[in-house]
Amino acid sequence: MTPNTYREIQLANRPEGTPTDSDFNFVEKNIPTIGTDELLLKTLYLSVDPYMRGRMKDQKSYVAPFELNKAITGGVLAEVIESNSDAFKQGDIVTGTLDWAQYNVADAKSVQKVDPSIAPITTRLGILGLTGLTAYFGLLDIGKPQQGETVVVSGAAGAVGSVVGQIAKLKGAHVVGIAGSQNKIDYLINELGFDEAVNYKDDNFKEAFKKAVPNGVDVYFDNVGGEVSDAVIFEINRNARVVLCGAISAYNNPEGDIGPRIQWKFITTSSMMKGFTLGDYAHDFKTGAQDLGKWLQEGKLKYEETIVEGFEKTPEAFLGLFEGSNLGKQLVKVADPEFAKL
Repeated sequence: MTPNTYREIQLANRPEGTPTDSDFNFVEKNIPTIGTDELLLKTLYLSVDPYMRGRMKDQKSYVAPFELNKAITGGVLAEVIESNSDAFKQGDIVTGTLDWAQYNVADAKSVQKVDPSIAPITTRLGILGLTGLTAYFGLLDIGKPQQGETVVVSGAAGAVGSVVGQIAKLKGAHVVGIAGSQNKIDYLINELGFDEAVNYKDDNFKEAFKKAVPNGVDVYFDNVGGEVSDAVIFEINRNARVVLCGAISAYNNPEGDIGPRIQWKFITTSSMMKGFTLGDYAHDFKTGAQDLGKWLQEGKLKYEETIVEGFEKTPEAFLGLFEGSNLGKQLVKVADPEFAKL
């Protein structure tokens, strides 16, 4: 690389099964000049998220698939290096959906300014960003937890699940988390205040889970799908609500996901299962962000970040999501700011 070049990460292949390093290409490019109302942005942090695996498939979904030999895109925190917009100046911190690249050129209207005085800037990729909003709207609009109800969260130590459980506690629910290590179980109970937590990797998971929900399940926030969710759904109560947010257990399964037939359970309990994506709530982001910010400042919400340092380690950080190596939000630190005083 020279002072006038940067690297971006492109999708080289559409993975069959679990992605590997060979599915990603690092490509060197020249730093371009910016036009009217454009910004030259230096990437500080990248967000890596499970939903990106779905975009690597060439199939119809709620968002277009990534293109081969084009940059992968995702949530990015960046510093303004040059600005041709009156709305931004050099040193401003911004966030937006941008390329997995060390530099980006973006239209000024496509990014949002981040105020570093409110909270650490990385929270805008996590608890105060799309992650937190996903937990907020999915739980409160679909799950509608009530005082004293039992709320179960799978993927509970992840970026979304950890926020879901804490909001459920704020609403007076009895919260049971499902995670994949003793360290995560301890974190959920001792740090986040979950009432119970169960390790799905234990041989006696189903028995332990039944013991953890003696009064059944009123709300299930599903981040993983698969056999874990099968076990939870068989314990749902009458008028239960199942919130479908993710199915990470199946994302790398090339043969598709096959499980038990569960329709009868929803009929006999008069229960509801509903999927969603965050875009469904775009009209109300401001309300969600205000509530999350208020709870965080009041100390009612906690968060954890797993940060991998180095742009070259971005694929490694992404692949780690499917091994459960992250606690809380998974981020990649790409660079320190040049002009911003954080």
